[in-house]
Amino acid sequence: MSDSQVVFFMWESFKQSLIDKQLFFLEQARRRLLSQFEDIEAESERAADEWLDKHSKNFDPDRHDVGSYYEASYEAGIEHHQLLSDMRDQTRLSVVAGMFHEWEKQLRDWVAKEVRHAYGSDTAVTQIWKVNFNDIVDLMESYGWPIRGGQYFEQIDACRCVVNVYKHGNGGSFSELKKKYPYYLVYPCAVIDPLLVGIDFLDYTYVKVSDSQLQDFSDAIIKFWQDVPERLYARDGMNVPNWFGNAVQKDQATRLANRSTPKS
Repeated sequence: MSDSQVVFFMWESFKQSLIDKQLFFLEQARRRLLSQFEDIEAESERAADEWLDKHSKNFDPDRHDVGSYYEASYEAGIEHHQLLSDMRDQTRLSVVAGMFHEWEKQLRDWVAKEVRHAYGSDTAVTQIWKVNFNDIVDLMESYGWPIRGGQYFEQIDACRCVVNVYKHGNGGSFSELKKKYPYYLVYPCAVIDPLLVGIDFLDYTYVKVSDSQLQDFSDAIIKFWQDVPERLYARDGMNVPNWFGNAVQKDQATRLANRSTPKS
């Protein structure tokens, strides 16, 4: 790896297109998906009224208590409200997941293309799509971009945890979330304060994201793209992650061996 070799280059127009795509994604997700849950209370009241309309023909004042009918309709409205609330929460989590996965794919795709251009290493490109998120961060930081020091990184890391919990349920990411980002645990309608309430009894079903937290995730992604340096260089003596350095060296050795093999 020669000194001052440009390995990663980010065109300003490409950076702006990535930002515009993120803005468009969130705007359309709110307009086409989340907006359907803006009036849950009114819908729940209508569900209670519909229950009364449906069952009123069976009401017999000589045998039935009118109060029990109204109580049953109220409970039907409460149940409808809870079902819609759960669906809204799941929809918001699915939006977060789609947003994060698209961002991560865009990042890996850019990194892979730049690596192929700089080193011609198909093995390294394959590894870029296989390694985990923190391995990619390690790679970029080895080239001089201090991602973990960015103000956006904690939000992106929290988003990663939330998405993994949404996808896999209880597991390593859920344990990490409870330790690092417990404010995404809501029980039953309030954010858990780990200093006041033990959270060991909670499972993945308590993970929720508010609309403002969704906005925070989107803002972090935008700030991430804004922070990408125009150029990142290879430097003499730099320490790249082993998975990456070994892959590049393997392909370089293969090319050298092929050039050294005499043609028959």
